[in-house]
Amino acid sequence: MEDNLSLGRTQITDDLGDLLAVLPESIRTTLEQHPKLSILIEVVMDLGRYPEARFPDGAEYLSEVAITRAELQYCVDRLGSFSGDNRAGIERTLHRISCMRNRTGEIVGLTCRVGRAVFGTIEMIRDLVETGKSILMLGRPGVGKTTALREIARVLADELGKRVVIIDTSNEIAGDGDIPHSAIGKARRMQVARPELQHQVMIEAVENHMPQVIIIDEIGTELEALAARTIAERGVQLVGTAHGNKLENLLKNPTLSDLVGGIQTVTLGDDEARRRASQKTVLERKSPPTFEIAVEMQDRHQWVVHDSVAEMVDILLRGRQPTPQVRTVDDEGKVSIVRQVAELGRNGLMPPPNVPQSPRGWRSTGRMAPMVPLTPLELRPNTLATNASQATLEADLGFGQLLEQNWDSDEPSYAGAITGANGEDLPLHVYPYGIGRDELEQVIEILNLPVVLTKDMANADAVLALRTHIKNHSKLRQISKVRQVPIYSVKSGTIPQITRTLRRMLHMDDPLPGDDLQLLAQNGKHDEVEALEEARLAVEQIVIPNHQPVELLPRSSYIRKMQHELVEHYRLKSASFGEDPNRRLRIFPD
Repeated sequence: MEDNLSLGRTQITDDLGDLLAVLPESIRTTLEQHPKLSILIEVVMDLGRYPEARFPDGAEYLSEVAITRAELQYCVDRLGSFSGDNRAGIERTLHRISCMRNRTGEIVGLTCRVGRAVFGTIEMIRDLVETGKSILMLGRPGVGKTTALREIARVLADELGKRVVIIDTSNEIAGDGDIPHSAIGKARRMQVARPELQHQVMIEAVENHMPQVIIIDEIGTELEALAARTIAERGVQLVGTAHGNKLENLLKNPTLSDLVGGIQTVTLGDDEARRRASQKTVLERKSPPTFEIAVEMQDRHQWVVHDSVAEMVDILLRGRQPTPQVRTVDDEGKVSIVRQVAELGRNGLMPPPNVPQSPRGWRSTGRMAPMVPLTPLELRPNTLATNASQATLEADLGFGQLLEQNWDSDEPSYAGAITGANGEDLPLHVYPYGIGRDELEQVIEILNLPVVLTKDMANADAVLALRTHIKNHSKLRQISKVRQVPIYSVKSGTIPQITRTLRRMLHMDDPLPGDDLQLLAQNGKHDEVEALEEARLAVEQIVIPNHQPVELLPRSSYIRKMQHELVEHYRLKSASFGEDPNRRLRIFPD
């Protein structure tokens, strides 16, 4: 008996009557009358326990009479033979029956899993299947990986006319018996005598049968991963599944990490480590991935697609958060595709550790409310629209400068500009003046910068000093000019300013907004972290998307300066309003 169901544009064939026919009569009768029979997942029968039916929303007992050996034997007699992995099937169906044995080899438990051919399940990734690229399906057990493989095989063979060979280790893809189930269409099926020989059959399929596509379920050993790479390197499209919920799981699995390129430890040179702003010993992808596309099947209606595995692995190894596609399908079969954003919303960086996800101490509502846009007259006294006020703000912020020169200039104040310490090899020796050594050492240690602090100016490659000290210390300026040692100045010794100045001295890119949060999370005070997080959320959740100004909570002048710096990284303007102790920052849209 063949049962057909329709869900939207999806058609399901489950041959459920064939499975019921092998069950004991008492269990079969109960199931035939069950209202949720159409969504049955599996029937579990363990010796001495009540029979159990499992559905998507939970499990139910089918009888209050314990299973006997005779009932187990009744089922076994109506099944095909069990293979080396203790799995059997019903001929010409997709149902899978797995057994549990005692220490003497006798069967003491059966798991009768319903196999369904679901047509139309791969509409979410049909465009990827048609590209000819190798695809790896990931997901927890029961999410539908094998069902998707079966449908992919049919589409490739019947609708795209390709030569498809299925490596069916447990006869789960194409069903039990010598004749494969019609759900795979024109695709051919190669059975595997023993599970440990799966990798050999994979190679045999390529060498003997000239396939354009190989379908393989449950790649789980190192030999199978190696065989998969061999197949992919021969120009054959490979579609398979592997154990693991997410791409990150495979990276941590030494047996299967080769499927996504593998991992190796690399020691970088000084220049490259400085350019990356990373440690000298890093993890990198060892080789091109076997599979070019990875699909994480979160549930039957939502899949996460990594359309470039190589790029995604590189992002993960550099400590960043990938931004994959999230594809969903509704009941009518309509597919929607969105790009997942990183939690901090900025270039995929992972959130800094221990940073509060929502600042405390906001207004009584617990949320920031956008302000009514100000009129030009209201803006005139404190706006940043004029060049004069912009210059005043920059002076107030005190960005790290090369003497009195703006960072936008490429010309140094003295000859012998810093190019890796005036032509010398790194690390860069810095002479601090008027800035706390503790703050400097902590920033250098946390960011792993190639900088050494020196107490002797004769050994210094550069001077880092407070601007007020430079103006009042003519002797320091004269010595630096004679020795051709450039002086970099900061308005105040805050962590963000020290960080930004040191990075610019080393010709590194400007830090992104969350880098200051990460430093403060490891080294700063709670109110500093909270203030910067408040400013970041205001910018990303209100100012940028809604184009409305936002007024933050009152803060000290020291903290407001850090908020000013953070806002400028978003290419936005801000100004302080009010009188102390209620002076606060106002952020304006672009």
